[in-house]
Amino acid sequence: MSDPYETAEEHLRRLLGRALNSFELPDALVDRLGSALAHSSALHSSHHSSVTGLHRETHRHTYLLADGTAVSVWELAYRTAGEGQLRHELFTGPTELLIAVDRLSGDGCGAEAAAGFAALEREQEQREALGPLFPPGVSFPEQRRSYAVDESADHARRVLRRAENADRPGPEVARLLRSAYAHQITQAFGGRQFLPDGRDAGFTLYEHAFVLLDGQEYSLWEVEHTATPDGRHMCEVYTSQDAARGAMELRSRVR
Repeated sequence: MSDPYETAEEHLRRLLGRALNSFELPDALVDRLGSALAHSSALHSSHHSSVTGLHRETHRHTYLLADGTAVSVWELAYRTAGEGQLRHELFTGPTELLIAVDRLSGDGCGAEAAAGFAALEREQEQREALGPLFPPGVSFPEQRRSYAVDESADHARRVLRRAENADRPGPEVARLLRSAYAHQITQAFGGRQFLPDGRDAGFTLYEHAFVLLDGQEYSLWEVEHTATPDGRHMCEVYTSQDAARGAMELRSRVR
């Protein structure tokens, strides 16, 4: 999710300034990005391993240009065992990004998933979260998953424990997720909305996808928002994307 107080120019300058390989980006692309009017950033995937010490995140930064087109650049942020500072690299497309992820982690996902993510890039290029908070009738293609085996049952417990909504998942779901052995976190939405009382609230939707010991896949949908009476941060958890998005719509309308 983007900083609402940071201009597209400031965001691009910060992005290029911290990237170790910004000099590899085509000059023509950088020139085009210089005309950006707005921007949106979203977490694409996340992997944190206490076993190998690898911390890895991929982000997609989309810019709305003056000619009405949208252009995305992909960022890999990582820290290996023993390192204290994140390193950043930029790429022009998901294929290059996944090759870099493969090089970094050695998990073989880059070459295998590149074609799928390239198709996803073409389909989603013009449908970024630069428009209304809840655009009607928009559906998104399913992304190919890359699960991480890393204390997934404990991660599920933490997600359920921080849920504050009265209709949060119950003991049955908690028992089911005790057998989770791998998981993936994906940001499905990020944006801001003016509430009826004039306040500006932030909304973020995450999917926590788990693989259970019997091979079953199960997802929790977490809504983080500041649409509370005092503006504090609140987490809600649901068992379906529809329920989570319905909760966001409801929170955006309540005074």
